[in-house]
Amino acid sequence: YVQLAALPLTPNGKVDRKALPAPADSDYAARGYEAPQGEVEATLAAIWAELLQIERVGRHDNFFELGGHSLMAVTLVERMRQAGLHADVRALFLQPTLAQLAEAVGGASLDVVVPPNLIPEGATSITPPMLTLVQLDQAAIDGIVAGVEGGAANVQDIYPLAPLQEGILFHHLMEKEGDPYLLPSLYSFASREALESFAQAIQQVMDRHDVLRTSIAWDGLPQPVQVVHRKVHLPLSFETLDPRDGDVAEQLEARYDPRHLRLDVGRAPLLRCHAAHDPSNGRWLLRLLAHHLAIDHTTLELLAKEAQLIEQGRTDLLSSPAPFRNFVAQARLGVSREEHEAFFRQMLGDIDEPTAPFGLLDVQGDGSGIDESSLLLSAPLSQALRAQARRLGLSVATLVHLAWALVLARCTGRQDVVFGTVLFGRMSAGQEADRVFGMFINTLPVRLRIDTRGIAEAAHQVHQLLAQLLRHEHAPLALAQRCSAVEAQVPLFTSLLNFRYTPQSEESVDEASAAAEGDALLLRAEERTNYPLTLAVDDLGEDFMLTAQVQASVGAERVCALMHTALQGMVQALQDAPQQAVRDVEVLPAAEREQVLALGRGPEREAPEQSVGQRISAQALRTPQATAVQAAGRRLSYAELESQTNRLARHLQGLGLKPDD
Repeated sequence: YVQLAALPLTPNGKVDRKALPAPADSDYAARGYEAPQGEVEATLAAIWAELLQIERVGRHDNFFELGGHSLMAVTLVERMRQAGLHADVRALFLQPTLAQLAEAVGGASLDVVVPPNLIPEGATSITPPMLTLVQLDQAAIDGIVAGVEGGAANVQDIYPLAPLQEGILFHHLMEKEGDPYLLPSLYSFASREALESFAQAIQQVMDRHDVLRTSIAWDGLPQPVQVVHRKVHLPLSFETLDPRDGDVAEQLEARYDPRHLRLDVGRAPLLRCHAAHDPSNGRWLLRLLAHHLAIDHTTLELLAKEAQLIEQGRTDLLSSPAPFRNFVAQARLGVSREEHEAFFRQMLGDIDEPTAPFGLLDVQGDGSGIDESSLLLSAPLSQALRAQARRLGLSVATLVHLAWALVLARCTGRQDVVFGTVLFGRMSAGQEADRVFGMFINTLPVRLRIDTRGIAEAAHQVHQLLAQLLRHEHAPLALAQRCSAVEAQVPLFTSLLNFRYTPQSEESVDEASAAAEGDALLLRAEERTNYPLTLAVDDLGEDFMLTAQVQASVGAERVCALMHTALQGMVQALQDAPQQAVRDVEVLPAAEREQVLALGRGPEREAPEQSVGQRISAQALRTPQATAVQAAGRRLSYAELESQTNRLARHLQGLGLKPDD
């Protein structure tokens, strides 16, 4: 409910809907309040209230209507686990009220029982029984250990790769130059001492988390494995760069550009640091390269946060490290391969053509020739998106997926569209999933139909599908693609949607204050994929940011404009006509729509002196037997056409119609 002094009116005295303010968070009334019943509901209500930062939660309140989202759901599931309440994360999306979720709660843990690591500290040799997550013979183990500096005494664990890691390793080995899975970031420091202090803090973070001390082994093995080292040193090199050769930051980035640089993933750690002095700007620069095999976006943020706490001497705020091996076990021993196949075969079994917007089919790119553009959504549109999501009891991510499907349908001319969605990977990752370091995200296909269904109904069906997909968030992408009817050599989809929660800190840090305090200042970070078209949608807490990466021939700004128009059209339809067919939502921006219409009209010509009817009559005199109209196996000559149209004209005149009626 929004209280107004008066309703805004149009000049005709009607309510001006477009002038109504978007509701603020405080304007949303919870459903008729009914106190939680029983111990389970009371415990859940307390967790919800703390997470959502609201005073009270009723048993009929909806998690998403109250402002919850999928990132918050990870923390919710972990808090529930700590309280002895266990539920499949899908239950929250399919049964989002407090009472419904309480009914789905069980007392027994749903996590996979992870066998312990049996390699003792100080071991002089490693034997097959010590490896509890992978089966390797002694010869294979000896070959792995021979490649580790320090031998068996420096091997903490050996276990398989998670499904997405396998896909990344495959692409890494296929590429001969460059690596799209290297994540570069650039930091600035006031002094060399501050830079070295930050590097030492990263070293301490590496000492705490096993995945940061990991290398990959595959040569001569039945399956790739990751090898956790007990001790590794962070590689840090200092480069001498001359400011007379150009901007030092640009020189450093060019020298260590992932488009031509490759990182040896067979050596731990999968991190590299390169530093340089930038005297022109009075600073020191650090180029950090992290490989996606060990680190995803969330882990990179956790790493920087822990390093900052260590530098500040606030180590008491660090949580105890959780092993990445637990996630690998959850991913590989959880949902069976057969269950994954059944789900994706049902979704994709009749799809026999790729969804390739703008005709882009190359999914083996190295990130070169890519145009990038960002667009910040206006505050009113961002607020309206949140308002409609809450009204429907859905997450904003659901509406974003539907809008992207609208764009793809218009760009491909297809009713059924398939695209990759980046899954957070921590929903079903087991205990402490909200704070484990490692590579969790996965890319899986989503198939959506843009047809005559009402847009509100379509949004709810997208929500249902995404909830079901959570059960399979650790399925290998290769398995999902094989479940379609698309030929093996052809990609199932060539576009990627990445919806991320990246709330902005209330305290913005500028370079001057960071330098004064000796803190690291993140100047910029890059992320690339091998897909020719990606759209990242960042939830900044209040507003939303669109970032498109696409081949330069298409234009990233154009992609952002298409998505912006789709979001506007979808919100307008949900506000004014939720029964409107989803396929009728406008996607083309005004400029592009005019361009398409101009192409359809062809070159402009002067208006003819004769009308169409007069010109057809003249043609009938010249060639009466020539074919004038042909359709559905029938034909009319010009003489027959004129005869029939004349009869129709006389009939219409007899009914009282006049020219131009």
